[in-house]
Amino acid sequence: MKTYNNRAWFLILPVIICVAFSAIMPLMTIVNYSVQDIISPTQKVFVGMEWFKSVMRDSDLHEALWRQMIFSLSVLAIELPLGILVALAMPADGWKASLSLVLLALPLLIPWNVVGTIWQIFGRSDIGLLGYAVNSMGVSYNYTGSSVDAWVTVLVMDIWHWTPLVVLLCYAGLRSIPDAYYQAARIDGASRLAVFRFIQLPKMRNVLMIAVLLRFMDSFMIYTEPFVLTGGGPGNATTFLSQYLTQKAVGQFDLGPAAAFSLIYFLIILLFCFVLYTWMQRVGTGDKK
Repeated sequence: MKTYNNRAWFLILPVIICVAFSAIMPLMTIVNYSVQDIISPTQKVFVGMEWFKSVMRDSDLHEALWRQMIFSLSVLAIELPLGILVALAMPADGWKASLSLVLLALPLLIPWNVVGTIWQIFGRSDIGLLGYAVNSMGVSYNYTGSSVDAWVTVLVMDIWHWTPLVVLLCYAGLRSIPDAYYQAARIDGASRLAVFRFIQLPKMRNVLMIAVLLRFMDSFMIYTEPFVLTGGGPGNATTFLSQYLTQKAVGQFDLGPAAAFSLIYFLIILLFCFVLYTWMQRVGTGDKK
């Protein structure tokens, strides 16, 4: 009879315990709050699915969800092609490649609240370089008064902050391609577009899948940057789902509806990530066939 060594489970036991306290326990607490009316710390009333029904009927939630979807899809549509183009233009080796990687990584090192503060100053028309330059060209720009300007500013800020992540992933994928593929392409007389279509893009599929999932999840949960930059305004122009949730939980102190919406929020992200992952896997399988 074959015996198994289970001592490895004892090595990962501390990790399991940490995950239980940092993820599972808070999740169970949210589930408990979502089915109760928290009248006071010592008084609670079971309401079943009432909070879920109330949240799903909220028109502000529908607007925030639509706004969030447009933002996340815009981020993916811009950052992925831009990241691929920048990665293709970067030097392959030498000191120039090292310098390019260091400069690209700088925005990723800046904390989220500092990013919002930087762009808050940068976009001001009186002291900010961006705001002053745009207004000097005859274009009326005011991200605190115009919903379009606020939306575009938040989008450009996210592109500036997170496109380097896509670039680094694509660059790693490009550098992992063996030189034999390029040598065969040169022998066949393949054009640069053909090399990208049939060699580079298929070999980058895995890192692009990671980039899509990371950027979608992060953009769908964006909070700090737009909160610092615009506070969700003007009006509700830049109020995304995370800010809507914060207003429910902290601003209005509706713990029950906030807990119900946080579970819906979690399931929405999980569902979209599953759909994206499944679709990209099927596309990859179809190309191989």
